[in-house]
Amino acid sequence: MTDRTSSRRSFLIAAGAGTAGLAGGAVLRGVFADSDASGAVPSEADIGFCTDMSTHHVQALAMCQRVLGRDTGGAVQAAASEVLQTQAIEVGMMRAWLTDWDQSTSPPSTVMAWMGMDDDAGVPAAMMPGFATDDDMRALSQADGMAQGRLWIELMRAHHVGGVAMAEAAIELVEADKVSLLARTQADVQTYEITQYDILLSTIYA
Repeated sequence: MTDRTSSRRSFLIAAGAGTAGLAGGAVLRGVFADSDASGAVPSEADIGFCTDMSTHHVQALAMCQRVLGRDTGGAVQAAASEVLQTQAIEVGMMRAWLTDWDQSTSPPSTVMAWMGMDDDAGVPAAMMPGFATDDDMRALSQADGMAQGRLWIELMRAHHVGGVAMAEAAIELVEADKVSLLARTQADVQTYEITQYDILLSTIYA
């Protein structure tokens, strides 16, 4: 692959990610604007999903912070910027809802009981789908250049796969319309981003 072809492909992928981000941002602004429209009491699934997905997102933000400003290639810089912006907005939104519901915004030690996992007992937070291990995060911090970019894509792809699974479960279980809409948006945006990561892993970062 020539440098010109590689650069053009990076630009197209970044542009596509930006378009998805703009669309997702527009939906999120609508969700936020309507966040107080319903006084319905949230279900266990609404509370559990917002609590757990907030924790899941916080790790994604940490992944992005480890690569932004580094020499990982333009495609990863664009993708990490997009994830950081979108998921930071979503964390703020979910924590605002939890506060409105008089629920804790602290990271939970046990998660996913709302999904009916392990007879409703839940699992340790570190076992959330797609959650990177401490060793993974350390390796990401220590890697350099395009190798760091590739590792970020691999870890974020796995993270997104786990996030999509949680969001799709929420779509079936939550009761609040705003939480359902947010979960659908997350599932759609992250599924699209997974396809872009696959392209990067098979081309620029192969």
